[in-house]
Amino acid sequence: MKKSKRLIAAAGVLSVAVLAGCGGNASNSTEGTKSEQSASAESTKDELVFVNYRDIRDLNPHLYAGEMYAQEMLYETLVNITENGYEGCLAESWDISEDGKTYTFHIRDGVKFSDGEVCDANAIKANFDAIIENKDRHTWLEMMNLLVGVSAPDDKTFVIELSEPYYPLLTELGVTRPFAMISPKAMKDGSTKDGVNEYIGTGPYVLTDFVTDEYAVFEANENYWGEQPSIKKITVKVIPDNQTRIMALEKGEIDLIFGKNMIDADAINQYTGNDNFTVALSDPTSTRQIVLNTTRDILDEKEVRKALQHATNKAAISEGIFYGLEQPADTLFASTVPYCDINLTPYEYDVEEATKMLEEAGWTLAGDGVREKDGQKMELELLYNSDSVTEKAIAEYLQSEYQKLGVSLNIHGEEEQSYRDSMKAGNFDMVFNICWGTPYDPQSSLAAMRAPVYGDFAAQQGLEDKADIDDAITEILISTDEEQRQELYTFVLTRLHEDAVYIPLTYECNKAIYRSDLQGFHFTQTQYEVPFADFYFGEKK
Repeated sequence: MKKSKRLIAAAGVLSVAVLAGCGGNASNSTEGTKSEQSASAESTKDELVFVNYRDIRDLNPHLYAGEMYAQEMLYETLVNITENGYEGCLAESWDISEDGKTYTFHIRDGVKFSDGEVCDANAIKANFDAIIENKDRHTWLEMMNLLVGVSAPDDKTFVIELSEPYYPLLTELGVTRPFAMISPKAMKDGSTKDGVNEYIGTGPYVLTDFVTDEYAVFEANENYWGEQPSIKKITVKVIPDNQTRIMALEKGEIDLIFGKNMIDADAINQYTGNDNFTVALSDPTSTRQIVLNTTRDILDEKEVRKALQHATNKAAISEGIFYGLEQPADTLFASTVPYCDINLTPYEYDVEEATKMLEEAGWTLAGDGVREKDGQKMELELLYNSDSVTEKAIAEYLQSEYQKLGVSLNIHGEEEQSYRDSMKAGNFDMVFNICWGTPYDPQSSLAAMRAPVYGDFAAQQGLEDKADIDDAITEILISTDEEQRQELYTFVLTRLHEDAVYIPLTYECNKAIYRSDLQGFHFTQTQYEVPFADFYFGEKK
């Protein structure tokens, strides 16, 4: 069967209790549901009920508003990203020119879109033409800046030409969007930048019904070129509230809860060791962090930024808020991320050292308990996403802890879009963010620091070595020498670490709770995909 970006084995599935207090109460709370689940399994072996906190939204594969798990069900890309590297998807194979600037893809024969349209090199070129038409929207991918042109010499051959060699090209072609293929018939006069007429792809499922903010229904694609999925129908219910989702799972109304922000630590604690449900935790996927704006008064001093690093008790955040499920983060990227195992010295939690740094920088305690320097109070604002209960909890904890140091931390929450707009515009002193996770890390996350994509660009503007960092990132992306590339990564990551722009908090992991009779569960190379096509109930057909 075609893999689904594609296989981190089910490592992380917990079969025994690993947290203090796990077990007993969770089993008692689900008494009587096992027989109901068994009966349900017999009658719904080919159906699954999923849940998400919001609607599927706009599933145009060339834009960024839609839920990525849903786009993955409908659309496919030229290549797939696996734990062992790249494998063919819509392209069976590819050749790379000796200078690394030309990629020739050999398109798989016999693939059709779910509307019956043939997916050949001409259809793929039509998709790329639509994406290129909206190029400015996609320049966070360096490929778009290096793209010379695309062509389809014949029905089975698709060619990409670049101005420079670019080692992350296959990764960018393999991620969920924007290089996923939609039927040209679904485009609006050959364009997708202003929307599409239908959501028609080549993937294992088709969207058959949805009601905004209530549910969406996906069914197996009869025209699918790969192995037919065992789960023939997937209903996605919209349940915004965490506790309501848990109750729906308890009652057998849903089969699977999936996602790092969909399940809190209390729920993991409750269900670990429960016979009726299985808890799964992935390897680290991304880094939860606070970004410090170096252009703002107070934070333009490196010693102040370093003092805040030492004043942040990551172990307490890990244990107190995440029950140890998210491990303390020492660096911007985990050492398991490619190119990032470079032995940086972490900023240890050390209040005495933080106090010493602030004193030496001229910030002394005033009578009201808040430090001041040259008549200026040490008052900072921390911006968080008000839709995130976790970020609010961390913010409140840090507010209390920093106060003991003489730092007045005002915390301010904004709804998600406003929060993102403020971050992008640099309207913050300190702001919560995450790195992008595999397979985007480190190359895409770093590349985006050179432009106002998120808060990184604005936050780094006060650095004396900002231009050097940006130049090194650009050189990384076009380097064909592996040793040189590692040296450049080491330089960039070391500079950002020593400049103390980021306070890494914890390494996030993906989470799932599902009925124990659901088989084939695993995480993938991206935290945003749910590999429904690999799931089944009972014996696999």
